[in-house]
Amino acid sequence: MMPFPDISPEIFTINLGGFSFSLRWYALAYLAGLIIGWRLVVALMRRPALWGGSAPMRPELVDDLLTWIILGVIVGGRLGFVLFYEPAYYLANPLDIPKVWLGGMSFHGGFLGVIVAAWAYARRHDIAPLRLADALAVVAPVGLFFGRIANFINAELWGRPTDVPWGVIFPGDDFARHPSQLYEAGLEGLILGLILWLLVRAGGLARPGLAFGVFLLGYGLSRMFVELFRVADAQFITPDNPLGHVIGGPVWGLSMGQLLSLPMVLLGLFFILRARRG
Repeated sequence: MMPFPDISPEIFTINLGGFSFSLRWYALAYLAGLIIGWRLVVALMRRPALWGGSAPMRPELVDDLLTWIILGVIVGGRLGFVLFYEPAYYLANPLDIPKVWLGGMSFHGGFLGVIVAAWAYARRHDIAPLRLADALAVVAPVGLFFGRIANFINAELWGRPTDVPWGVIFPGDDFARHPSQLYEAGLEGLILGLILWLLVRAGGLARPGLAFGVFLLGYGLSRMFVELFRVADAQFITPDNPLGHVIGGPVWGLSMGQLLSLPMVLLGLFFILRARRG
């Protein structure tokens, strides 16, 4: 087994007047993913040849787009967690919904938030929404990679008990577990990012919707696979349902993460076939 690295979730803390201000790895991961993604989208817009002759938007418009994306990630991620994972609690405690600093964000909710924000931005600036979706899809694995590494450092979203040599004993636990956060960082971040980069090099951005479809399919399949090694959310685990399936039985079924990823797989296939026929 592998020892858990001696890394604090907080990079540093400043105490001022009785208040503590901390910079956490999770916040840094969000910032790094957004900033690097922003600069990569600018670079894509400066190369019209990648798009078959004309980029979908002027590079200077990407600066404003970043603000819309940040709002989509935060609002969508929080509302997704509220609606998908703990609706009963937040229905009884609605004043806790805005308290994002207490934790609770959903990737699928954040993804939907970005889709809505990008669509609204595209409509406002007369940009083809599907081509903007392609650009965002190409850079999304960067944020996913940093986010999953931050999940590992925070010792959260860990995997099921295992006896594989790379199993990790997380702080406060007695069993070696799958480092499922690192599995996701590798699949959703590195491998999916490499596939999309090769797609761009091969001229894939000239086919509207192709990169977006590959991202949807790649993320959906990766997430559904890693869910086989990841502990389900506590609210779905019961003595009769130890694996936390929300559909099916206690042995075979779908977790909430798999259920939310299944539409991504189907939509990904749709956009890939649509782009190839076009």
